[in-house]
Amino acid sequence: MDVLMFSPGFPAEMPYFTRGLAEVGARVWGLGDQPLGSLPDVAKHALSGYLRVNRLWDANAVLQDLRGWHEGPRTLDRVECLWEPGMMLAAQLREALGLPGMMPHETLPFRDKGAMKEVLDRAGLRTPRFRRAQGAREIEAAAEAIGYPLIIKPIAGAGSADTFRVGDAAELQSVLPRVRHVAEMSVEEFIEGEEYTYDTICAEGRVLYDNVAWYRPKPLIARSVEWISPQTVTLREIDQPALKPGIELGRRVLDALGFRTGFTHMEWFLKPDGEAVFGEIGARPPGARSVEIMNYGCDIDVFRGWAEATCHGSFSQTIDRSYNAAVIFKRAQGEGIIQRVEGLDSILAHFGPHVVCVNLLPPGARRRNWKQTLISDGYLIVRHPDLGFTLAMADRVGTHIRLFAA
Repeated sequence: MDVLMFSPGFPAEMPYFTRGLAEVGARVWGLGDQPLGSLPDVAKHALSGYLRVNRLWDANAVLQDLRGWHEGPRTLDRVECLWEPGMMLAAQLREALGLPGMMPHETLPFRDKGAMKEVLDRAGLRTPRFRRAQGAREIEAAAEAIGYPLIIKPIAGAGSADTFRVGDAAELQSVLPRVRHVAEMSVEEFIEGEEYTYDTICAEGRVLYDNVAWYRPKPLIARSVEWISPQTVTLREIDQPALKPGIELGRRVLDALGFRTGFTHMEWFLKPDGEAVFGEIGARPPGARSVEIMNYGCDIDVFRGWAEATCHGSFSQTIDRSYNAAVIFKRAQGEGIIQRVEGLDSILAHFGPHVVCVNLLPPGARRRNWKQTLISDGYLIVRHPDLGFTLAMADRVGTHIRLFAA
């Protein structure tokens, strides 16, 4: 099987999905705008060839380059893209080449939050009330119709970038200048509740692997308060009664959107009264090391599992949910260059083998902009069969490890 992998070197998880394709027997051909030499070794070693294009976001130009690519395959069997910005381009390539997978009309509801909710509303699923809005006047009118508190976020966004909770009309006026650069916004009912994910790997409409993760604290808080160390926790006991409404909602969302094969990442709210409310969904894996903690939760290779499901319609690894696993992201105090890290040795001494990954920026590295990346200045991953102990470890990492920059 010949598979064209869109952007095999970026974002950070893509090389491992690329390797997964090669490990299940595919000949993997990369497509991107990075120089071949700049790709991570994991990606380079998995590729049978690589086409660097100058106009990555121009579907016609890319298609022309593909057809004139003499070093590449004569035919392709699949085009795969797991990076949000490239999904529509991948769909256009499939349509032009007559290949299986999501077509543009099927991809649109996963990229356009308004279209997404319209489909789900027609299916009778619980979504936040919303209106589309372009420009300040339309946003103000939508806010008046929806009522406060509310959420405004980009129609075609990913994650929580340019997303704001607005409590009243005065607060809206302070937010409007900050979203002026966004072409179209979704103005939505604010849902009070804990925020979870429902992630799946599917083949021909069958869910072969699923995962539920918990955001601690809620993403809007984590994105707005610098001293917080955000956590994502993949849960061991996903069959608990409290999570059942969210999983059932997730399955119905997949059916309503007609999703067939690949990775999905849905975010949903669990209200205090137990109701599950849809947030949004992408036809892609979650970022921010979430696939990594799925691996640690079951001691499997989810990257390879996606590749097997995509190429062969199966998931042969045994899914044994042995652990809760949490990734904790750290933000340095101060600006500039990392000077020192405090508390790591005591955390490792105290929790020992339960700390399964340490990836912090070392002294001498430049601190990252915490508003632009959830990864911030590095992370730790902890795991344990007991959820309470896992959360206690995660909280201890958040409070006791400190990075200092100057």
